[in-house]
Amino acid sequence: MSGALKVLSAGPALSLQDLGRRGYLAFGLTRGGAADTLALHEGAALLGQSAELAAIEMTGMGSTFEATADTVIALTGARMTATLDGAPLVWNASHALPAGAKLAIGGVQAGTCGYLHVAGGFDVPVQMGARGSHLNAGIGGLLEADDALPLTDASARSGYFLTPDNRLAGGTIHVIESIQTTEFSEETRARFAATPFRRDPRGNRQGVRMDSDGDGFFARDGLSIVSEVIVPGDIQITGDGAPFVLMCESQTTGGYPRIGTVIPSDLPKVAQAPVGAPLKFEFVSHEEARALETRARAAIKALAGQVQPLVRDPADIADLLSYQLVSGVVSASADPFET
Repeated sequence: MSGALKVLSAGPALSLQDLGRRGYLAFGLTRGGAADTLALHEGAALLGQSAELAAIEMTGMGSTFEATADTVIALTGARMTATLDGAPLVWNASHALPAGAKLAIGGVQAGTCGYLHVAGGFDVPVQMGARGSHLNAGIGGLLEADDALPLTDASARSGYFLTPDNRLAGGTIHVIESIQTTEFSEETRARFAATPFRRDPRGNRQGVRMDSDGDGFFARDGLSIVSEVIVPGDIQITGDGAPFVLMCESQTTGGYPRIGTVIPSDLPKVAQAPVGAPLKFEFVSHEEARALETRARAAIKALAGQVQPLVRDPADIADLLSYQLVSGVVSASADPFET
């Protein structure tokens, strides 16, 4: 350990997250991990390190931090306001974080969950194969003011930028049929696919409710379905006919009928949709879903090659005078061959 990242003030939903825990579904524990796993891959690409490392997930509101040793950070996911000792920082980019400097991350501007990554990840204990908190299972917990997360002794590059994609404002969500899709009439399924939904305020890491105008959606056998295994991405239809998309910390069994299942690569778009964002569900075949997943995985592998040097406005560089800005400048009147 070479230092720590201190939490000077904490937002209401601040937690350490990684890619989650594998192999515990049969024991009643979903993978958990970051609500937007793509953001972890983006942070890894910016810092040139593994996406398996943990980052801080900030839902809706950030926090104020201070490092006790020089490190490098990356900011990804939902765009939030961010300053370093009062100077604005570019989101979706990597930045040097000198020891003692104040990093202030404010409210969300687009999306829902922002992520703060550090070089080498946080050196916290591994529990059941992961470092992230599973809040519903009581593993780990929310970060609070005065917490100090140990930093790994590692270096990373700063001053790089990654163009964000368009997953922060809702849009079309691809779904496949589930084992209970046929419990809904053909007319109900067609109406579900044609309905414009809005993200409801009721949502968390367990599930996100969808709101819409018009009648609800009901299965032919109502709520008489026996509880069975469910997974993140399943769309349960609750008693009032409203869809709930199960997220990374969902329960592992349930008895509400499922009208479909969101494909894994579209779950970050559901997680990042802000309250009121428009969403539509489009049924695709299993072959189309496999093709979409293949393209999504290829896009993740290509992230490292898309990282670009960050070009900053000199007016935003707080320590501008510390840079060598005149190297290579010559006199317009002097004879360059004169010795």
